[in-house]
Amino acid sequence: MANRYEGDLIGKGLKFAVVVSRFNDLITMKLLEGARDALLRHGVNEDDIDVVLTPGCLEIPLMAKRLAQSTKYDAVVCLGAVIRGGTPHSEYVASEVNRGISKVSLDSGLPVLQGIITADNLEQAIQRAGAKEGNRGFAAAVNAIEMANLLKALQ
Repeated sequence: MANRYEGDLIGKGLKFAVVVSRFNDLITMKLLEGARDALLRHGVNEDDIDVVLTPGCLEIPLMAKRLAQSTKYDAVVCLGAVIRGGTPHSEYVASEVNRGISKVSLDSGLPVLQGIITADNLEQAIQRAGAKEGNRGFAAAVNAIEMANLLKALQ
């Protein structure tokens, strides 16, 4: 029978960095609350969670890269909110942020999880930050725990 590997959801002994954009902080602070809640509920010690605030979403990949390079963390969770305005600017921002986060993860070999909300309006963003569509920060943190454990299982 083939070997099967999957990560568990036990965060005890793991260390996480959470990078959060201050822009759209009405939304991003709810994402941070969700991520923190998920990490603590899954056994991560509060002292093993570092939070780094960036001015906006475009700065998130650089901070994620620096944190990944530090080798202090088992995973990095990236949180932000890009809300469509009257110009296509939000599409460029969302695309570049997502590309940057993926590149950091692939280049570093560390799980760098994307919890960036892209929404057409504030109401949609609120729904994804803890209302009826769940909390994207919580989901990203749970995925970070699973991926960190999966990488450890493969070592």
